[in-house]
Amino acid sequence: MKKLLFIILISIGTQNLVIAQDFKEGYVQEDLDMKKYDKDTAAHAVFLNEFGNSRIDVTGDDHIRLIYDYHAKIKIFDNKGFANGTIEIPVHNGDEVAEEVTDITGTTYYKDDNGFVQKMDLDPKKVFKVKDYKYGSTIKFALPGLRNGCVIEFRYKLTSPYWDSFRRWEFQGEVPKVYSQYEVHIPGFWTFNASLRGGLKLSKTSSELERECFTSHGSKSDCSHIVYAMKDIPAFVEEDYMTSPKNFLSAIYFELVEWTNPYTSVKTVVSKEWKDIDRQLKIADEFGSQLKRKDLMKERTASVIAGKTDELDKAKAIYAYLQKWYKWNDYIGIYSSDGIKKAMDAHTGSIGDINLTLVTALNAAGISTEAVVLSTRDHGMVNTLYPVLSDFNYVIAKANIAGKTYLLDATDPLLSFGLLPLKCLNDKGRVISLDKPSYWIELNSLQKTSNISSLDLTLLDNGKIKGTISNFYTGYDAYLKRKAIKKFNSVDEYVEDLDGKLPKLKILKSDISNLDSLNQPLGEVFEVEIDAFDNMNHNHLVFNPFLWEKRTSNPFKLAERDYPVDWGMASDTRLVLNMHLPAQYTIETPPQVVAFSMPNNGGMFATSFDSQGDAFTFSNITRFTKAIYNPEEYPYLKELYNKIILTEKTDMVFKKK
Repeated sequence: MKKLLFIILISIGTQNLVIAQDFKEGYVQEDLDMKKYDKDTAAHAVFLNEFGNSRIDVTGDDHIRLIYDYHAKIKIFDNKGFANGTIEIPVHNGDEVAEEVTDITGTTYYKDDNGFVQKMDLDPKKVFKVKDYKYGSTIKFALPGLRNGCVIEFRYKLTSPYWDSFRRWEFQGEVPKVYSQYEVHIPGFWTFNASLRGGLKLSKTSSELERECFTSHGSKSDCSHIVYAMKDIPAFVEEDYMTSPKNFLSAIYFELVEWTNPYTSVKTVVSKEWKDIDRQLKIADEFGSQLKRKDLMKERTASVIAGKTDELDKAKAIYAYLQKWYKWNDYIGIYSSDGIKKAMDAHTGSIGDINLTLVTALNAAGISTEAVVLSTRDHGMVNTLYPVLSDFNYVIAKANIAGKTYLLDATDPLLSFGLLPLKCLNDKGRVISLDKPSYWIELNSLQKTSNISSLDLTLLDNGKIKGTISNFYTGYDAYLKRKAIKKFNSVDEYVEDLDGKLPKLKILKSDISNLDSLNQPLGEVFEVEIDAFDNMNHNHLVFNPFLWEKRTSNPFKLAERDYPVDWGMASDTRLVLNMHLPAQYTIETPPQVVAFSMPNNGGMFATSFDSQGDAFTFSNITRFTKAIYNPEEYPYLKELYNKIILTEKTDMVFKKK
């Protein structure tokens, strides 16, 4: 899914003539007449042209800045495409400097009721700046006069003091693009690596050397002028069970390798090795220094582990203690901002505060534990080739007990020992130890989840079905079920809500076990009564054994998918039904007996049916053996779900003899 173009911009040896420029402004009659986009007839809008230009240069105030120009023209076919007429430009605000957006213009071209071409220009007073948080704002504006068939065009300039974060370019987006082109101009004082990510190939790339394009206070430099372009770019369609879209969107990214100060000639090497990241974290006051505070945590947890001799028992006690002690303040990050002592005293802290406390406390108890820095699923995958600390936004604990690894996150009071939240199951994490080099650990293959539903039911003479439904949840399914129950003020409220969601089923009595015993399977037992009468024919009784959690829609709808299906963990779901029939009823339509499996033992769905006298047993199993399925396996997953849905919607029918 990732292709790397190692381009050292300071030393391009060839000089290819670059014919590259912004596209012509204004409407084209053919664009207004366009009724649909032939390469995606379902598209509600399409980028007709998109152009970007970034350069490092000296601005009028004599500061070195990154200057980014953007220009786009979009055809809007119908009102579902109107969202493309609202433009949002994120800007970063520092303590002393900030990005600035200027030269905003916009025009809407359309045909009036008489077929004449009209245009409406953006009113500068309708451009707004919204502050999102301390260091981030958004420039917002909406193109005027949107209507079906219109063409919008807009441009702006963004000037940034953060030239070290060179502007990436996303060729692919939510709507298709006819053509997209990006130019970069980088003086020889700066060296970047450029990487092309995603599954699409460039339609064009070219480069030339611009002589003395950068001049400031007597310092001069040639520039690398590079053009990247793509045409006929399909829309990127998000689907369930995926990590951050930016992992798969076709885009050009830039990473600073080194730079030379134009005025002092001092060279700074920015690109690091993992040993540099190790050292940076180990000496950081808000990371490594906190991991050394074992004396503090030894004193705090002495009573928690008093009388315990087994390491696993100690670890579970400390983990449960910190889960109850802390309340997460909704801040993520790998650092302890104010130190674990202040966080402990306040009973609240960030991800870094809580889990660095956990690492330190476990080590203080003599349990070998390391910190693991990772990137959450919505933050994107870590670039394992280039060590960049900002790639990481989360930290957990890795406890090593009796030859077994336990990954721990104490920020959620409902997570059982050794269970991570789904957001953390994202490729790899980097293990950071105070006394040895860092290394990678796989995150997706470490957990499994399962649930079993057992139904023991009896069909009565009056056409009602009575009996018990028992559900047992382990792993992540148990966590999700506990979260669902805890949303209510009481278990009774949860049961009442559940009863209202299940048609033809009445819950007579309920029992929830191990709700607060996180290391035990969660159990639910319900005494139920089910109305099985067929409204069309009272001599028939209709019953669906998948009444509890029937799957009715396929989450996989794309013709093909260019990115993996990422569940985060393997899963196993089972149902067992034992049913007793009265003498006057017989089975007219039994449940389907099927067996579907994916290649290479990747997954399966199977049912079985066994009838003996006045009773029968029906069972089914759905199993996905892998956490991640590659795009080549997508058709098999899609087909397996089609089989599941078709099977589960088929009712059993009981008939009077």
